[in-house]
Amino acid sequence: MPPATIPVDPFDCVIFGGTGDLSLRKLLPALYHRDVDGQIPASSRIFSISRKAMDAAAYRQLVEERVGRHRADDTSWARFLARLDHIALDASADAGWDTLKRDRKSTRLNSSHT
Repeated sequence: MPPATIPVDPFDCVIFGGTGDLSLRKLLPALYHRDVDGQIPASSRIFSISRKAMDAAAYRQLVEERVGRHRADDTSWARFLARLDHIALDASADAGWDTLKRDRKSTRLNSSHT
């Protein structure tokens, strides 16, 4: 008997060190497979936080290059990439936190749930 899929409420996942090796080799592939299995609600988002100055498109390109080999199909991969955002932020400094707060309050992908 296959394991049961446990539904979860929509969420925002914030990954500190989102451009680092752990995120790109382990966390993002695991989140992608959870998405493929239907365990990530449509309006959930994944925020990468790192000191690297890049926009969401550049971050998605990095993920494509480093994680794309795990793709099950183009549809699920495109859906997963659309969930991703990146914010350049030094967690030890005061600057940048307003950007994270603003982006988290912005409209979710397919829902008004906040």
